[in-house]
Formats: sequence, C-alpha cells, structure tokens
Amino acid sequence: MIDRQNEKKATPVTFAQRGLAMLTIFYCVSYSPALAAAEPQQPLWGDTHLHTSLSGDAVAYGLLRSPADAYNIATGKRVTTPEGQIIQLTRPLDFLVIADHAEGYGLVKAIIDGNQKLLKDPVIRRWAGMLEAGKNALVGQEMIQAQSTGNLPDVIKDGQDITRGLWLDMLKTADAYNQPGEFTAMIGFEWSAAPQGNNLHRVVVYRDGGDLAATRLPLDTAVSGMNPEKLWAWMADYEKETGGKILAIPHNANLSNGQMFQMVDGDGSPLSARYASLRARWEPLVEVTQIKGDGEAHPLLSRNDEFADFETWDIGNLIGSREKTSDMLPGEYAREALKNGLLVQQQSGANPFKFGMIGSTDSHTSVTASEENNFWGKFATTEPHPGRWVKHRKPLQKDGWQYSASGLAAVWARDNNRASIFDAMQRREVYATTGPRITLRLFAGWSFDSSDLTDPDIASLGYSKGIPMGGDLTAAPAGQSLSLMMTASKDPQSGNLDRLQVVKGWVDKDNQTFEKIYNVAWSGLRELTAEGTLPPVGNTVDVADASWTNSIGEPQLEVVWTDPDFDSNQHAFYYVRALEIPTPRWTAYDAKRFGESMNNEVPMTIQERAYSSPIWYTP
Repeated sequence: MIDRQNEKKATPVTFAQRGLAMLTIFYCVSYSPALAAAEPQQPLWGDTHLHTSLSGDAVAYGLLRSPADAYNIATGKRVTTPEGQIIQLTRPLDFLVIADHAEGYGLVKAIIDGNQKLLKDPVIRRWAGMLEAGKNALVGQEMIQAQSTGNLPDVIKDGQDITRGLWLDMLKTADAYNQPGEFTAMIGFEWSAAPQGNNLHRVVVYRDGGDLAATRLPLDTAVSGMNPEKLWAWMADYEKETGGKILAIPHNANLSNGQMFQMVDGDGSPLSARYASLRARWEPLVEVTQIKGDGEAHPLLSRNDEFADFETWDIGNLIGSREKTSDMLPGEYAREALKNGLLVQQQSGANPFKFGMIGSTDSHTSVTASEENNFWGKFATTEPHPGRWVKHRKPLQKDGWQYSASGLAAVWARDNNRASIFDAMQRREVYATTGPRITLRLFAGWSFDSSDLTDPDIASLGYSKGIPMGGDLTAAPAGQSLSLMMTASKDPQSGNLDRLQVVKGWVDKDNQTFEKIYNVAWSGLRELTAEGTLPPVGNTVDVADASWTNSIGEPQLEVVWTDPDFDSNQHAFYYVRALEIPTPRWTAYDAKRFGESMNNEVPMTIQERAYSSPIWYTP
C-alpha cells in the first residue's frame, strides 16, 4: 500500500536530467542481460505427481498429511510427523502438482472421520474396523485391488457430493499457495485406469486456476471406463466449455504389462492417424522415472546399452495379478515407444508417441523428496525406519529396497507461473532427472560448431541457430548433417558428471526400427574403444560411511556433436542422457543410520542421470 501521507512533492526534472536517467536505465538493462532475455535462463524444478490424504490408498496406509502439508513441505518448511521425525527438503521446489486419485477422491478420509453415508455399506464398515485395528496396509492393498479392477463399493463410486466439497477445498488451497514468481501450485488429479490390474494411469494437469477447474469434478474411471480415449474426450470437452487448457502425463508404463505403448488402440484396432494425432495432442509428456522404477530403457530391448538396466521393475503388473513376459516389454519403455512412434508416423503420417520426458515421485506421503539421503518412501508405512528395505515375500511384488528415490521434472520456462510452466510442458521443453538437479540444455540445427560453445549466451545462440529439446527439424539442407549442441552442469549437492550420451532412434525404408548410443563427451583421459564404448569412470563410494568424493568426473560437460550416420531420408529422434559418477544409494544411507546389515542383492551405489526430451527429424 502506498503511503500518501508521507509522499514527497514532485521535483521538476530538466531535459538533461531526464536524458541522463534514460541513459542510466539503458545501461542498467545492458549490464543485466537476463532481465531482457526472451528465453528461459534456468530450469524450474518440480514434482508433477504427489499424493496426499485425499488419495484413498495413501490414507489407507496411514497418511494423514493434507494438501496444505504437502505445499508447506514443497516450499521448504519443516513438518513434524506424529512419531516426532522432522521432514524438510534440502531445497524447496519451484512448482508442484498434487495429483490425488480421482477414484474415491477424499472418501477414505471421510470414512476415518465417520461419515455415516459411507458407513452404511458393509465393505466400508469392514474397512473402517480394520483401519481402527491398525490393519492399514491390508486395507490399502484391498483398495488398490478394488480400484484397479473397478470393484470399489458403489457408495464410493457415487460419492460425488462428498467429492465435490473436497475438490473445491483443494482448489482453494492450491490458489492460496500459488505465488507467481516464487512458487507455483499447479492443479491436477490422477486418472487411475488399470484394466485387469495393468497400469494405464495418467496425471491430468491444468494450466488454469481454481475458478475453471471447479467447473468439473476430476474424471473417475467409474464414469469413463478404462479406455484413455474417454479421458481425451473429457479433456476436449473441458477445453471447449471453459476456454481452459489441460494435458495428461502417463506414468509407470513398466507396470502395464505391455499395454501403455501398445501398437493398437483401446478397441484393439491398429493405430490410425486419428488416434496418433489425438494421443500426441493430449499427452505431450511421459513420466519415465519415479519411485516405482525407471522406464527409459530395458536391457532386453537395448542389448547394446550398458546403462539400460537401471532401477528396473519388470516382475508383473500394477497389482501383481499377472507375471510379466518378455513379449510385453516393447509396450512398456519410453525408448521403444519413441522408435515405434516413428514407425507409425512413417506408415500413417502421425506419431502417437511424440512425447517429452520428465521425472516425478508418485510419493503417497505428501513429501516430494527425491534425494537418496532424504528418501521418505512410497507410503507412510515405508517412511524412514529400520527394516524398511526387507523383502515383502509376496508373489510378483517388489521388495522394500527396490523402490527408488526418484525423480524430478525440470522445465525450461521463462517465468515461474502456471501459464509459463504449462506452455513449456506443452511444447516438451522439459527433461527428467532421477533426483539430482543436473542442468541440461540441448539444441539441434544444421550449422552448430564447436566455436559456439564459447558464446557467453549459449541459450540465445541455441534458439537463434536451432531448436530446443522437444522440437522438430524437417527437410535437411542438401549435403548437411544434423548437429546437436548440448551442455550439462552437475548438481552442486551431488556427484560430478561421468559422460554425456546421445541416444538415437530411427526407422528405415523397410519399416525396421533401430537405435544407437553415442558417447559424445566424458570426464578424464579415457579413450573410446573401436566399438564406441568407454571404460568405467571409477567409483569413490565408501559404502560403510555412505559417502563419496568428487575426485573423479567433471562439474560440467559440453559438446557440439554432428551425427556421422545422418540420413536425410529417415525419420529419427535424438535425446541426451547425462550420467553422474557413482554415489551412495538410499539403502546405503539407511544401513549407516540404522546400523543394518543388508543382503548382498541390495544395491548400495547408484549412477544418477538426466534424460532430455527428444528432438525429432522428419524428412
């Protein structure tokens, strides 16, 4: 508020003085070029997939922390658990999407609070009794099973009056915590389709505020069924009716038993150009790394990739009802989907799998912590305590130690607000990390050379001479090869960088897909073998002490790389994978803190990484 009472009277300004002021302003801007930059200068860090006590499975496993708690944690505040543990991020986030399940939205908390309408149902009464008796994990398992198979009690499916009030409260909370320029509370929910227990979940993200999001309840699979095309139709109706904008982000394709990226649509028909265009329109991103495993690549699909077997979950589907077989894998991993997308485009003219890549947590604890030394687990029952690493001893289920402290979404947005972040997601100018804040930039064009790396404003140069990650190149100039300019800087709180790799995929005239990994920049004095591989960077981890030294690796790597195998007639994509040196995994930190001795099968080190969104070339 302006204090008019103490406001000074205006003083006359001469022409000369005015000119001096204008000159001063001119030079101030020139000395702070970032103020005038049209391009984003730093990535914004966020989590697009966090659950609170409004998610039935989260609260069934004992979570009582609210959306407000989640926002407080994300913005760096301290929160104390009922057991007296203090939760705090080492660094706050720039943005957060709370993505509670649409199915039974907030209703389990209502059960715990004693809602009489819900307690009339015998199944609900039984669950309430089990919750009161402390059998939370069993209730959580039953709820996930019922939700995934469409067998939730009818009173939950029909609980729109309860859901509406909770949804409106959530929107008010999001708008209250949304502080443009400081912290962005993006609105979202999770559409949790899982036909026969096979994961087809999507996080739905709004560009809009609570006023538009309030016009519709989150879409429940009890209403839409399990076909993603029904979700896209609902999204189209929302945009048409409100003038707002919305997108969806698939996740955990590795638990879909081949259905997430299958080469048929929801009705079992071959992918048409119409389907491909719709999917690319509504799903511009895929969450490729999170708590339930990494989904970039699989060692059986990428046999020549020594780093493909990373935090791999490949036992069964989401609910452990069916074992996974090798023929399912092509429909589960991002790299294979990107290759198949080129194939569909070559055959139909549209690419259904033209997506950027992000990471997020999928934490059901209201805690968006992705660091190995600050891992708060998947559910409240797996928050830090002795023994959380042990075997579950259940068929087709992962053991405690196999959960990952992952990941983060990095967004190249000009401003920290809903519109700017959403627009960056829409144009796929984003990337994934497995937790560290690695800064990664990628541009593609026809005229980059090594001298460009000396430019003090690589971003402006990259945009002027080429396109950023997530973009498209077409019609190569005669005799020209595609070149990539990339830079990566380490997270100051994590390990040095081991190497930068270019992952290329393409399809030939015979409709055969291929991939190749190029090591393009690396630390130390290592030399490429004839096969293009590098010796390992080394390992400085002291497992017993859960520590390491940055005496190997480099804090920054950069290179301009020209594709030596470029064919201007072939559809292709390129993305960059940045690898850190080995550092302690969360299991090593647990072993030290709790004085535990873990089995030999438990990994104690990890090579964290970042995945850029691809750049596509279309003849």
